Amino acid sequence: MTPAIVLLQKTQTPHQVLSYQHDPKAPAYGLEAAEVLGLAVEQVFKTLLAKLDDGKLVVALVPVHRQLDLKLLAKAAGAKKAQMAPPHDAEKATGYVVGGISPLGQKKALPLFLDDSAKAFEVIHVSGGRRGLELALAPEALCALTRGRFASLGKD
Repeated sequence: MTPAIVLLQKTQTPHQVLSYQHDPKAPAYGLEAAEVLGLAVEQVFKTLLAKLDDGKLVVALVPVHRQLDLKLLAKAAGAKKAQMAPPHDAEKATGYVVGGISPLGQKKALPLFLDDSAKAFEVIHVSGGRRGLELALAPEALCALTRGRFASLGKD
């Protein structure tokens, strides 16, 4: 039971837990989840942490087949620049390991931005808090639980 699942149960948020055997040799965690679970890559979102020019960390979620546009993230966060956070900083702030960082149940409440493309789906999939664990929930529920905001973030 991860902090993400505990939060969903505590708030009685409708969700589904999906698990699979993670392959340590998989080159991309999110793409592995989509492939193994038979999910559309457009509905599986990876959780990324970025550091703004003022040093603050933010969480960004984009579909696993797309890249995070750091300029768009900075704009959404009201900053001039953003860069990917070092893995150690991401793990320390969230309490999760890279490849299993969930947007839910993080140690520290960080500003969260969810790519606009999530609005097209009734359900999206995000990490459940460890490698090999995915959560299915409504994008609006994710934003409500994290005080997140929708923003244009992804690029091909």
